Amino acid sequence: MIQSMTGFGKSVLSLPDKHLSIEIKSLNSKSIDINTRIPLAYREKELDFRKFIAEKLVRGKVDFSIYVENIGAQTPSKINENIVKSYIEQMRSIVDGDLTELLKMAVRMPDALQSTSDAISVEEFEIIYNHINLAIAELQKFRIQEGKVLEKDFVLRIGLIGQYLQQVENFDTERLALIRERLEKAVAEIQNVDANRFEQELIFYLEKLDITEEKIRLKKHLDYFLETLTSDESNGRKLSFVAQEIGREINTLGSKANFAPMQQLVVQMKDELEKIKEQVLNVL
Repeated sequence: MIQSMTGFGKSVLSLPDKHLSIEIKSLNSKSIDINTRIPLAYREKELDFRKFIAEKLVRGKVDFSIYVENIGAQTPSKINENIVKSYIEQMRSIVDGDLTELLKMAVRMPDALQSTSDAISVEEFEIIYNHINLAIAELQKFRIQEGKVLEKDFVLRIGLIGQYLQQVENFDTERLALIRERLEKAVAEIQNVDANRFEQELIFYLEKLDITEEKIRLKKHLDYFLETLTSDESNGRKLSFVAQEIGREINTLGSKANFAPMQQLVVQMKDELEKIKEQVLNVL
């Protein structure tokens, strides 16, 4: 069963002095690419968070966020009065400004605010890990649901390519007969043609236009794509490789066709295959 790389998961927890909301969002990417948005108090664990998420999600462009709402009586930071006063005095020596405006500028300067939060306990980090895991589980459910949608679309488009291939096979006898007739008319206008030599050259030419092997290989690739969809080893990279092989056979059919109705079918096959390739990029 395939999974999409697109997903979203969220988990909310309440601690005695704060509420935390943990969110994880993923989109398609060739590898794992994690962006974090977490409060300063939790930065010491950022690398561990990244490793934990990477092991679970494998691939995708991932946005990981922790939002904190403090509900305790104590604020997470306080004004560093001495530093703020120093900034105001320095600015007053440069410009004669309103005290309120200078204060607004001073509190934005470095070290104007200092954290009053205690160190995060081991128990709190364990709780956070559990809720990260819950958010990941929710995201993975989302990925599975999206994967089912992708699988349904793949089955539809592979089926359409198979139908076009059947129509190509139906045209093949007519195509070769018309090519032979066209060549015979052209040669009939030429005098002193060796009939035996002409027949040999005609057979050689028709063999070059023969698409039997391409039809067989294309059918096998289509079947293998469907088989891979439902296998335990199914993944976006493998499906992408099979899609490339399908494209190679379709291109060869187009180059050998030399018959307008068949070439139109090849164009329709390519159109469906391009849609498959676009969607394969979203498969985990």
